[in-house]
Amino acid sequence: LVDFYMTDKKGIPAKVETVEYDPYRSAFISLVCYADGERRYVLAHKNIQVGDTVVTDEKVSLVSGNRCEVGNIPVGLSVYNVELIVGQGASSIRSAGSSGLVVSQEGEYTQVKMPSGEIRLVHKKCYATIGQVSNPDYNQVVIGKAGRTRWMGKRPTVRGKAMNPVDHPHGG
Repeated sequence: LVDFYMTDKKGIPAKVETVEYDPYRSAFISLVCYADGERRYVLAHKNIQVGDTVVTDEKVSLVSGNRCEVGNIPVGLSVYNVELIVGQGASSIRSAGSSGLVVSQEGEYTQVKMPSGEIRLVHKKCYATIGQVSNPDYNQVVIGKAGRTRWMGKRPTVRGKAMNPVDHPHGG
């Protein structure tokens, strides 16, 4: 299981042990070992290396992979793994190569520009990871033929309009 909360390990540095492929997501994951001996999987950032140290806390040094409150991240910095509701865990900007941008800090909220271009208001107490998600070349892979997508478990999709009336209500 990938840890999208990491808030119960505030202030404890974690050393990256491995960077691994995960068949259930487009980005890579990394196994980190906290100073207290506990190991967890976290979403890897773009330039992650075995032996790097990552920290989760209210205020951290502004290095890729460190996780802190959005209110403490300066304007213009890239973020990923963003929590939209305080304490609920990271729920957005988690796919390969994506990153958001901290646009402004105003009042209780921070404006974060999502990869879609939408600007969301995120509470300053929400956590985000600094940097960009790993595996940015994920969308450059050429599948090549229909058979290869079948090997991946995807079945063909045929529009109802293209069928005969006996096969589908939209056919004919």
